[in-house]
Amino acid sequence: MRKKLTIALLAIVVLGLAVFFSLPRIVDGRMNTVDAKPPYVVSARAQAMHNSLFVADLHGDTLLWSRDLLTEHSHGHIDLPRLQQGHVALQVFATVTKTPRGLNFESNAADTDSITALVMAQRWPPRTWSSLLERALYQSEKLHHAAANSDGALRIVRTRAELAAFLTTGPLRATAGGKPTPPTAGLLALEGLHPLEGQLGNVDKLFDAGFRMAGLTHFFDNELGGSAHGLEKGGLTPFGRDVVRRMESKKMLIDLAHASPAVIDDVLAMAKRPVVVSHTGVQATCLGPRNLSNDHIRKIAATGGVIGIGYFQGAVCGISPAAIVAAMRHVAKLVGVQHVALGSDFDGAVKTAFDTSGLALITQALLDAGFSESDVAAIMGGNVQRVLLEALP
Repeated sequence: MRKKLTIALLAIVVLGLAVFFSLPRIVDGRMNTVDAKPPYVVSARAQAMHNSLFVADLHGDTLLWSRDLLTEHSHGHIDLPRLQQGHVALQVFATVTKTPRGLNFESNAADTDSITALVMAQRWPPRTWSSLLERALYQSEKLHHAAANSDGALRIVRTRAELAAFLTTGPLRATAGGKPTPPTAGLLALEGLHPLEGQLGNVDKLFDAGFRMAGLTHFFDNELGGSAHGLEKGGLTPFGRDVVRRMESKKMLIDLAHASPAVIDDVLAMAKRPVVVSHTGVQATCLGPRNLSNDHIRKIAATGGVIGIGYFQGAVCGISPAAIVAAMRHVAKLVGVQHVALGSDFDGAVKTAFDTSGLALITQALLDAGFSESDVAAIMGGNVQRVLLEALP
């Protein structure tokens, strides 16, 4: 009897572990969805133009998930084959390290975390289970590992010189029977600076690990200041001001996505370099706590920065290419097309109309909305290229 009970208990444990470790794939598939699967059809003119562009996306959260970046998947939004299909020249890969339970756009406390269970279920190293810094560093390692094993198809850029060299790179040699494909550049970013764990010196550790862009807050207030979705929504703390100064001295880009209005004001009052908003919407086309006012749009543009428009409901009150372009048009009319960029938030637990292989749909929508070909080229990636060539170390 005891032997049978032991076997039964072991079977239950094994089954429980199997379910636990299979959950990330299920969660990924349910949280990162598309309205329509590829192929995505556009006009011959739009496709030809899209294929000639430098396309850059300021924000994707792919490194959080257990997908192999080098393998094409039928779920989620980003992997290298789909980046190549979408003719994406540069993808900013953000690292998510903590999100509160019951996450919402209005008000979140900082005392819970949904990522810990995901980290453990995905069998990340034990050092990541209790350290937000280690979670960020591990995701950097994942991207570097993918690049090292991509046969040159994925290249991490950290400096202006590396980006300039990438821009002169020709298409990769085609595989048997295939067409030559251009390589894709990856740039590392942080979704909130809570991985600093209150230590200014950790800015240097993250810089050394390849990070070149960082949001200050995510969905909760932290040691640096208030989140647009936090409880207090305050301005920069003294520590936050020290971090801004350290980031600017190291030529890291400050990302104001998810920042409270007070933090945005404080950063813009002290910034001496271009500031970006990697994934957002605008209040003029979609009211919401994370979307930018006209005043903030003007002040961000005045730094020489760019504003990445998101593809999700909370950013543009829709998911269609037309809704995305409506927000882009507002920014372009207000401060000039040179300050508009793509900011998908792919793989950020959002539903979008298409995955990254379908970015020609935005090119098509911009042309349909009457943007000139030069304006389309700027929005699709030319503006990001300009800012990075100016702002990277």
